[in-house]
Amino acid sequence: MASETLAPPRSGARTGQLRALLDAPMTPFYLIVASVGFLVGVGTLMVLSSSAVIAQSAGRSPYYYVIRQVLFLPVGVLGAFLLSRFSLQQLIRIGWFVWALATVLLLLLFTPLGIEIYGNRNWLSLGIIQIQPSEFAKLSLIVFAASVFHQRRRQLHEPVRLVWPFVPLSGVLLLLVLAGNDVGTGLVMGAIFVLLLWFVGTPVRVLLPLGVAGSVLVGLLVYGSENRMRRIAIFLDPTSNTDLSSQPMAALYALASGGWWGVGLGASRQKWGGLKTGAHTDYIFAVIGEELGLFGVLAILLAFAVLAWAGLEVAWRSKELFARVAAAAITGWFVVQAIINIFVVLHLLPVLGVPLPFVSSGGSALLANLLAVGVLLACARHTPDAERYLRAKKRRKGQHRRMTSVMAATKGDS
Repeated sequence: MASETLAPPRSGARTGQLRALLDAPMTPFYLIVASVGFLVGVGTLMVLSSSAVIAQSAGRSPYYYVIRQVLFLPVGVLGAFLLSRFSLQQLIRIGWFVWALATVLLLLLFTPLGIEIYGNRNWLSLGIIQIQPSEFAKLSLIVFAASVFHQRRRQLHEPVRLVWPFVPLSGVLLLLVLAGNDVGTGLVMGAIFVLLLWFVGTPVRVLLPLGVAGSVLVGLLVYGSENRMRRIAIFLDPTSNTDLSSQPMAALYALASGGWWGVGLGASRQKWGGLKTGAHTDYIFAVIGEELGLFGVLAILLAFAVLAWAGLEVAWRSKELFARVAAAAITGWFVVQAIINIFVVLHLLPVLGVPLPFVSSGGSALLANLLAVGVLLACARHTPDAERYLRAKKRRKGQHRRMTSVMAATKGDS
């Protein structure tokens, strides 16, 4: 008899298994947790590596910035966990509250509590801590918009109902951010604003005038600022001999010298002065490229790609309009901001002062990002398939407890 051999599994079978895994009810939930956990972990490590030199040059402990980052991390994780347990109705009810809270915090910037750093008045001093209200305004805008659209879901075909009150009240948040000269954050919020309208099916005849008005406003803000005009000039001529132009060129040198596997963790040369104070904030992606090489860069890009797929899959699977809009807008926020940051590092955009989500140093940004992940996870838990799966899992647990109790009682009687 001829010996039988095991045939290798067909590629079609493997593809089917992967498809079944991706279609599982809780797959987007776990992929969001995994990708964000990876980004936060790498970010914390790279903040330590990229900020030690800057901290020591300022006479501080080399662990100064990473300690500040780590202090915000458990608060953000706890906030994300609590928000992930919210029902969609609870999130809808807090929509107006978070808009009001964000508006108050942004208004406080123009009181003695506001602090101006690098020409931007976007920091708020609250006793022993400083926060950046504009970071939380992004999440407030999304939750508020999703709540309004959900409550008016049967009237969104009417242009007036679609625009009011979303456009004027969102404009209040955007104008307050721009009033503090934070154009980078304003551009991100403007992108979120457009994405929100697009996700609910706003016609082009409404989006186009808003886009033109926003572009004119940004142009006026850039033209009216000598610092921003210098950034445009440096973008057009990165070899110009100015102090500001060294950062974009240093970022390119860092990426070019990283090679396939990098020069080694902690061994970056550009963080010693070329990237100046941006090594651990806006230009941390350059340090990753230099120290971890192409491998590290691709790992970061893959993590954002996984997060983008999982977030959009949550929006696709969701039944409620709030969850669809909130999940898609939060995902769009992370992706757009990551693209802007990476394009600045690659010198494909002028310097805008936008951090890399979950990775760059900044307690307010990290906290706001993690809270947004909590809302995204809440939406993932309330897709129809996930709800059925969680209910079945809860019933199985209850049956297991009852059987264990019965067996224990029977054994005691004997």
